[in-house]
Amino acid sequence: MHERDDKSGITDIDATVYCEKDTHKGIIIGKNGAMLKKVGTLARADMERFFDCKINLQIWVKVKEDWRNRSAALHSFGFDSTDFNL
Repeated sequence: MHERDDKSGITDIDATVYCEKDTHKGIIIGKNGAMLKKVGTLARADMERFFDCKINLQIWVKVKEDWRNRSAALHSFGFDSTDFNL
């Protein structure tokens, strides 16, 4: 997340959604990207209200198998293994 240097007042945010399987990725993206576009549009609008500025939101969907059961993966996402019953 960073503000542009050109004084445009736009903040660029890059977000990655992780899922465990390719089939999940397809569901998140939706037919012709429709679901990802809908989620992105709603998220961007919420962020613009929260941050009170224009937001340029880029979303990627990636597969990371079994991430929910790996302490290292949870730690890389900002969670501690004590946050969950592992």
